[in-house]
Amino acid sequence: MTLFSKLNQIKDLKEQAKSLQNQLSQESVTVDKHGVSLTMDGNQKMTGLDIGAELLSPERKNRLEETIKELHDEAIKKIQRIMAEKMRTSGNFKIPGLN
Repeated sequence: MTLFSKLNQIKDLKEQAKSLQNQLSQESVTVDKHGVSLTMDGNQKMTGLDIGAELLSPERKNRLEETIKELHDEAIKKIQRIMAEKMRTSGNFKIPGLN
């Protein structure tokens, strides 16, 4: 394989990654627990956080922090499953040496 063809493969891979990133930006998941709602887009950017007013007291601070961490982890797992499915179904996302 020539250097030129390798460079073309890298360029194609970058274009495929950019396309996938654009597709994922259209995806969104929302997870809810204990009066807290967290929304994340397909690029793992938190786009929304809603905390019920009843949770905004000093004695509930630890519970609120734990809930937000749990929701964040859950949202990331859901987004990762969506990413994996998009990559699998796109069929043209070929990584040299891995396919």
